[in-house]
Amino acid sequence: MQDDEQARRQARRHWPITVHALDSEPPPDPTTPLQRVGMMWELAVQAYAIAGIAMPDYDRAHTPVRVLRRAEADAP
Repeated sequence: MQDDEQARRQARRHWPITVHALDSEPPPDPTTPLQRVGMMWELAVQAYAIAGIAMPDYDRAHTPVRVLRRAEADAP
């Protein structure tokens, strides 16, 4: 287990990180929200294909969800 954790730490050392002062932030993403959703959709399709499972075909009204009330979430 320690080796796996150590390997993940080593990999994170090479992640691209940038730091910007608040007054010198880079310009906003040039893509539109619709383009970003389109990119996400393509990733979702690929992920389901790689996992070998069918894409869900239920409508929004029948989406499986679990409602967790704040009092329930905070309970031990």
